[in-house]
Amino acid sequence: MKKQDYFKQNSINFIDYKDTEILVKFLNPHARILSRKKTGLTAGSQRDLSQAIKRARFMGLLPYVSR
Repeated sequence: MKKQDYFKQNSINFIDYKDTEILVKFLNPHARILSRKKTGLTAGSQRDLSQAIKRARFMGLLPYVSR
């Protein structure tokens, strides 16, 4: 069974970098971005997600590395 796109399913049109609770769901315990295979996102949503995570990291809202 194919995974559903989380953002399409919850009708989220814009992935906001300030919404860290949603972004953390797509990071592994080491704070790396999960792949499309594991997240089930479309290519466009995955690109937007990675851009939002990178912006949040730059602004200091998310860690670059976690141990």
